[in-house]
Amino acid sequence: MELRLISETNNEIGSLTVSDSLFNKDYNEALVHQLVTSYLSNARSVTRAQKGRSEISKSNHKPWRQKGTGRARAGRASSPIWRGGGRIFPNSPDENYTKKLNKKMYRAGISVILSQLIRDERLLAIDEFNVTSNKTKEMVEKLNDLDLADVMVITHELDDNLHLSSRNIPAVSVVEVKNVDPVSLLRYEKVLVTSAGIKRFEELLS
Repeated sequence: MELRLISETNNEIGSLTVSDSLFNKDYNEALVHQLVTSYLSNARSVTRAQKGRSEISKSNHKPWRQKGTGRARAGRASSPIWRGGGRIFPNSPDENYTKKLNKKMYRAGISVILSQLIRDERLLAIDEFNVTSNKTKEMVEKLNDLDLADVMVITHELDDNLHLSSRNIPAVSVVEVKNVDPVSLLRYEKVLVTSAGIKRFEELLS
């Protein structure tokens, strides 16, 4: 399979041969859904804590007698149906939301996403992508030359200039191949991958 290869000035300079088994996979919606939900669940920070009826600071006495008042029966003021009562199924910091996804499925899912990005013409291959300083202005000019705004740039190796010059630009992310995640791949309008990054993908996903 051949990918159109562009330069930093947005000129086509040739093509890049990539593996069909990794970059030309059929779309598998169920696998992509499982990959995304697993990633989001595993990224969840379990810090929320709620109190059950046994933890609420309320009197344990019966609010009123069982019969004769005309009101509904009530046993304790900490009842979940009362205002200020405990939760029926309270959230706990001990809850485990992690979902296991084996490496083979993860690699296959990333390959499926990359293949679909290529079919949708959302993935672009570039020979090199570098900046000479850590100034945001230079990064903005480079992206404007490539006619890119909402973009994820994937490089083989991330240096300080790329990181510092891109971190203050909205809707722009620059990451190394090893730090790519499925949610970000689907989120951005365009994905720009260096030729060295493509080769690194082939090493990691094969």
